[in-house]
Amino acid sequence: MTEQKYDLHCHSNFSDGALSPTDVVLRAIEHGVTTLALTDHDTVTGLFEAQQVASQHELNLVPGIELSCIWNKKTFHILGLNIDPKNTELLAGTQQLQKIRMERAKKIASKLEKNKIPGAFDAVQEAAGTGMITRPHFANYLINKGHVSTMQEAFDRYLGQGKSAFVNTQWVELEHAIQWIKSAGGVAVLAHPMRYKLTASWMRRFLSAFKEMGGLGIEVITARSNPDEIRRTVHFARQYELYGSVGSDFHTPKNQWVELGRLAPLPTNIKPVWELFNH
Repeated sequence: MTEQKYDLHCHSNFSDGALSPTDVVLRAIEHGVTTLALTDHDTVTGLFEAQQVASQHELNLVPGIELSCIWNKKTFHILGLNIDPKNTELLAGTQQLQKIRMERAKKIASKLEKNKIPGAFDAVQEAAGTGMITRPHFANYLINKGHVSTMQEAFDRYLGQGKSAFVNTQWVELEHAIQWIKSAGGVAVLAHPMRYKLTASWMRRFLSAFKEMGGLGIEVITARSNPDEIRRTVHFARQYELYGSVGSDFHTPKNQWVELGRLAPLPTNIKPVWELFNH
């Protein structure tokens, strides 16, 4: 029997990933992944192509999404795993997020123009195609135009919080995001919990609210997790009786540190989130 390898968080070029859904699925297979969730930001559009390819190979594709939301004026990313991508409530929600992203893109482009960097909006819109416009699209534009040499520099100089082209965005409320996921029959999972840099007391407040609203899981293992972060996340998972998830958050083959399927195993004292999926 083939050893099961899960990766429940990755992106295609329908949001801020570099590869098409087809290439993400084929790369996952190449790296021994047996169950993959494609979780593009605020859109399900890439799932149909991914499912088609997965069904031609022995890969179990879990339909997913990563929703941007706000709780107590802080931004969080919530994964919806094992969703029905045709659910009307979820689709209405993604349209709302599409509008928010479009408004943000226009504001970022306008700020870049004030920095004497014109033409960004048309370029990122073309690059995003039918997918969501994200900040990495702007970063790529800045690289292509020679204003910066790396993605990190683009964020450090222009796009990161407090920088000249940063736009504070009012995403949807956490409660709504979880409701859309539940409505689509999915499992709500907190993505990369250690990236929010919350104190332990803030994390406890958040997880209490998350659980109360119907959140069920927490990403215990990511491609960047160090042993201390895993230990802390395991503690929160056990304290709040949350199911554990594993996900690389893969975006591009250019990032050698983040690869599909290259993940530490989920600790055995944590209930795996895939137990909640009804295949």
